[in-house]
Amino acid sequence: MSDPDFSIEIPIVKMSSAQLRAISTEMNLGLSTDEMSRIKSYFENEGRNPTDVEIQAIAQAWSEHCSYKSSKIHLKKYIFGIGKEKIVAEGDAGLVALDDETAISFKIESHNHPSAIEPYGGAATGVGGILRDILSMGAQPIAVTDALYFGTKKMEGFPSPRFIETGVISGIRDYGNRVGIPTVAGGIVYSDFFSPNVLVNVGCVGVVRKDRIRSSAISEPGIQLILAGGKTGRDGIHGVNMASAEMKKGKEDITTVQLGSPIIKEPLIHAVLEANEKGLIYGLKDLGGGGLSSVVGEMLESGGMGGIIHLDRVPLKESSMKPWEIWISESQERMLLAVRRENVDKILGIMDDWDITAALIGESQKGKRLQIFFRGKKVLDLGTEFMTSPILYERPYSRLERNVVQFLPKQPSDFSRLLLSMLSDKNIRTREYAVRQYDHTVRGSTVIGPFSGIVGREGPTDASVIRPDWNKKVGVAITHGSNPFYSHTDPYRGGMAAVDETVRNLISVGAEPLGFSDCLNAGNPEKPEIMGEFISMLQGLHDSAFSLNIPFVSGNVSFYNETGRKRIPTFPTILGVGKVRDIEKSITPDFKKVGSSIYVVGIPTTDLGGSLYFRRLERDGGRVPYSDPRVLKKRGWNLLEAINENTVSAMHDVSDGGIAISISEMTVGSSIGASIDLSPLGLRTDFALFSEPQSSWIVEVRKGGEEKFLEILGEDAILIGYTHGSSFSVTSGEGKVMDVGIDKILSKWKKGYQ
Repeated sequence: MSDPDFSIEIPIVKMSSAQLRAISTEMNLGLSTDEMSRIKSYFENEGRNPTDVEIQAIAQAWSEHCSYKSSKIHLKKYIFGIGKEKIVAEGDAGLVALDDETAISFKIESHNHPSAIEPYGGAATGVGGILRDILSMGAQPIAVTDALYFGTKKMEGFPSPRFIETGVISGIRDYGNRVGIPTVAGGIVYSDFFSPNVLVNVGCVGVVRKDRIRSSAISEPGIQLILAGGKTGRDGIHGVNMASAEMKKGKEDITTVQLGSPIIKEPLIHAVLEANEKGLIYGLKDLGGGGLSSVVGEMLESGGMGGIIHLDRVPLKESSMKPWEIWISESQERMLLAVRRENVDKILGIMDDWDITAALIGESQKGKRLQIFFRGKKVLDLGTEFMTSPILYERPYSRLERNVVQFLPKQPSDFSRLLLSMLSDKNIRTREYAVRQYDHTVRGSTVIGPFSGIVGREGPTDASVIRPDWNKKVGVAITHGSNPFYSHTDPYRGGMAAVDETVRNLISVGAEPLGFSDCLNAGNPEKPEIMGEFISMLQGLHDSAFSLNIPFVSGNVSFYNETGRKRIPTFPTILGVGKVRDIEKSITPDFKKVGSSIYVVGIPTTDLGGSLYFRRLERDGGRVPYSDPRVLKKRGWNLLEAINENTVSAMHDVSDGGIAISISEMTVGSSIGASIDLSPLGLRTDFALFSEPQSSWIVEVRKGGEEKFLEILGEDAILIGYTHGSSFSVTSGEGKVMDVGIDKILSKWKKGYQ
């Protein structure tokens, strides 16, 4: 095995702990000394040393990114199993039922580290990867989402925040638009938290007939393995290892970032869906983190099979690639299709029709060993269970005592000026500079997109709605929920608030929440305080979702978002989907008529921790608003009934900036003002206007529908005013505290970033 074209033996059996540690570093394995010692023991029992292919394969499977070795114990305790009866299937993505015939497939995951190193390519391949996850379930992707978190300060050794932001947005734009899938929902958050640790959390939603759902497990011998899509190259090698460690200033290898090609992805989607529609696919899985190494091992092990692979059959970008490079490459746009022998030629024919490169590279076998050959020589012979079973860590954790110091601000002297200042805040102002670059109407099925209202002055929506079947009026609502500012102060309440916001957004368009997918972002899990925050966040997610009985059907954990002493808050981004029973009853936030009643459903709070109001005052700390899932469910489902009874004209959830910002945004898209009186709320004016109570909405009720609306909502609905004129005016008792023209509101919201 001295030929450089073949694998080499790594003599670890005789190595000391220090030597094992050095080998891990030298080969970029990212494995601890304990993990290397475990590998050494395995090969001592095998009576030989490992090849480089074998040790690289194990490193991929045991990486944090692929194995969830620091989080799986806690995920099982807090997240898995909630609402399990509602989950139709799980795999690379999760599925819930839309109706008797159709299921919704969805997932959110991170592409954080690659986007920090190469923003354009990292974000673009994030979109490509999440599309493949949906396709892996046999589903047609119908929408892409993105939740982006950008830094505000230039860090030495890293690109400028502007360069990162421009690259990420361009990567999402170019990939999504070229592949022809609408980008319909998401968000952008700016904070010094994310310098230089940019976060790119990308989601995708798809639909599939229940009889066409596919699994990735192979449980029979003789199943043929076909690699289809892009060719395999040196791009993306050690990508999962890089994503499983802290970034080091200026020392990241750009070759770990994959190179995406939407021009290959678009026909690949069509080809796979055609083969699936014809019933030719036994199982399939996408090649993402770890490449062939992770995918083949997971497909075989999950079904209790072994297998044989011929690496020299893999179509390559570069003929000089070594076996270990071929095996772990994370080159994009590749799918592994498991098919019965009699269907191989039919599958290859379909791929050829769509001009997709495809090759038969192996098959499943009885037993639980995987063997790989390259040019007739065996380069890997491993038990699949060992290869895919890392050490699961229950890492030490500590809970920081959070002394909540309540800060009582002085009443603002000029509420109008404060409101306009908030509207121009980088975390409130329009995101049109990014979102208008995305095509959210391609495929012609977008019922509600990112904006709604009068053309030219559209305001923001809470969720998007897609019509998946033109023969039915049912719609799929799609949204996100997250607030890193809450989580920075209180990870537990931050987790609960993310669930609350996701549900509020779905309810706001008239959708019944069906399921969640979570992307859990954190720093280094080997640090007890970060692990403590992570567990607190999971407890918050559990307590909310369990009470609501809404499942987390899929998700992703992104650790090591940390550079030196700088790290992100520990917080979740949630992708939520819901069912709109009749798209003609979908609700948007823009006011519809002058003279309608305005109700607040919910009550403002004195808890201001993490709020926009506190951030404008440059105040840290405080108590984060509490979400009571029982209250959320009661109010939310009552609002769905009110919508079904045709009493609601417009609705917007109360979020960043409180009632003041919510009502302002409702005027933006409508050219209709509002006159409200805060007296019924019984709080100081600034608390009533700018606090961010959970489980709360602003609702415009149709004329003549007030009685029915109140019959349904009861004491949860408080009349605070009416749609009126061309300004947003506020009184408290007999005195006017604010009067701002809606054109000024529009101008600040649309142009505040300039």
